[in-house]
Amino acid sequence: SSFPGSGGAGIFVINNHGKPRLIKDFQRMTQPEQQQTVREIFGLLSKRSDNVCNFLEGGSVTTFSKDTKLIYRHFATLYFVVAADGNESDLGLLDLVQVFVETLDKKFENVCELDLIFRSDMVHHILDEVVMGGMVLETSGKEIMDAVTAMERLELETRSAAIKA
Repeated sequence: SSFPGSGGAGIFVINNHGKPRLIKDFQRMTQPEQQQTVREIFGLLSKRSDNVCNFLEGGSVTTFSKDTKLIYRHFATLYFVVAADGNESDLGLLDLVQVFVETLDKKFENVCELDLIFRSDMVHHILDEVVMGGMVLETSGKEIMDAVTAMERLELETRSAAIKA
């Protein structure tokens, strides 16, 4: 599965106050475009009840094409949002969000907004195991955690080798 770059695609984590906590932009937006996009996405999501479906037309977001859709989950104080073109499977993308959040939960033992702020390097690494360059790489939480654990082990070995040198 992929997110065609022309379709206005990306992954956004936005808190309940509209502050972005993670932006993975496959369109190469400028900083002002990213800020506007986050404001517009938050404007759409914050008006919705938690009882309605998790799929929303995103064509009204100025930086996205008309057939862009937003698939999101609202967990605690955070909205996890995937913006993709109309050809992608809504349920597949919702599952992608779920796997990402579950993996963050495993890594941080109940992920919270502070984890996204203070461990953004790890959050980005986990997301890079799931999606890179707009392509879905992995949807197995176990495979993602195995890759993250291997990366951490390699970093530790590199650090200890550098200390010994």
